[in-house]
Amino acid sequence: MSPEMREAYEFTRELRGLVPGPHKIWPANPRLSKTIVPTGAYFQRESTLTKAESEIATNIVNGRWRSAYANYEHEIIGERDGHLDPRHVEALIAGLPTSFDDPRQQVVHELASALVAARIVPLGLYRRARELLGDAGIVDVAVLLGWFNMVCMTLNFFDVPANAEGFDQ
Repeated sequence: MSPEMREAYEFTRELRGLVPGPHKIWPANPRLSKTIVPTGAYFQRESTLTKAESEIATNIVNGRWRSAYANYEHEIIGERDGHLDPRHVEALIAGLPTSFDDPRQQVVHELASALVAARIVPLGLYRRARELLGDAGIVDVAVLLGWFNMVCMTLNFFDVPANAEGFDQ
């Protein structure tokens, strides 16, 4: 590993505490890695979304991409850290109908489903989301979906399997 790649790798570890999945790939472009890693860290620590809400959106995207590594990891994370019912997480990944009792979780589910499938948000859904999540929350959902599209695209491009540990760095 070049010194620049090592620096990007260490930057990720310092910011996130670990270097998972695509973060083991991105140091191949150190400048890009150091630019995008803070976005993922934001969603771990500073987002307006709860962990459950983030995992709802994340698992919808991961399922849509059929990303083996992302599905494997976020099925576990959604249940363990997001405290989501395993049947809900399974439905999100498989693209099956599900619903949530919590109104914020439900509107995140509806927003993510609309944007990932039809790529359009009806006015009524937008108004409900704005009322429940606020403008910052809506932006967080949209950017989180974009972030995980990038994550899944990277993982799929490099054909990263479920439960992969990555390369020795």
